[in-house]
Amino acid sequence: MNLAIDIGNTRIKLGLFEQGHLVKQEVWENGRIEELMALATNHRVQNVILSNVGKQVPAGVEDFLKSSFFYLELTAQTPLPFQNAYKTPETLGKDRLAAVAGALDMFPEQHCVVIDAGTCITCDVLRADGVFLGGNISPGLAMRLQAMHTFTAKLPLVKMGETNNLLGYSTESAMRNGAQWGAALEIEGFIAWISEKMQKINVILTGGDAEYFVKSLKSQIFVNPNLVLQGLNKILSYNVEL
Repeated sequence: MNLAIDIGNTRIKLGLFEQGHLVKQEVWENGRIEELMALATNHRVQNVILSNVGKQVPAGVEDFLKSSFFYLELTAQTPLPFQNAYKTPETLGKDRLAAVAGALDMFPEQHCVVIDAGTCITCDVLRADGVFLGGNISPGLAMRLQAMHTFTAKLPLVKMGETNNLLGYSTESAMRNGAQWGAALEIEGFIAWISEKMQKINVILTGGDAEYFVKSLKSQIFVNPNLVLQGLNKILSYNVEL
């Protein structure tokens, strides 16, 4: 049994994997060492991977994990099941690494575009020969709307909502269209550009705003809300076998 722990900016996500399959998932607002010990012990966990991009690891957690399991913390130096061609691996987000590993697990030896629609939108490319080429980062939907309000004198703060018409009929709808349709068209353009160079690509979508893009994108996509956890498990399994 493997345990993948993803500590993000606001929440802690945990996934229990048995023979590569996600058998249990939990989301914690805060984590205590007692809860983690109980989860790991009750499910006979043997191997653990931890990725931390946000909150500080709760006191005592790492000591417990190191002393009780095969323990791996995802860093820029962690051996990966793919070749990383990124020129600044030390600045590459751990969630991006994990998402790419998840795509590799879903579609081995195939071209993949990995789209993570969260606070930021990342579009990354994994080549069929197992080389991660890199990708792009742009503001997420909420960030786009917030920026228009913050950096102008009169534009209001608009929340995400329905965008039934491509043309805005008011300032609020124009801003919402610009942010939401703009992001969708940006992603469509990226997919089209990669498709010209790599034919037969798999597009995998994950992240908190995935639901919006599922409705907006015309390209064929695969949605996997647990892609990062799946990728963490892939990296863990790869290191266990080394």
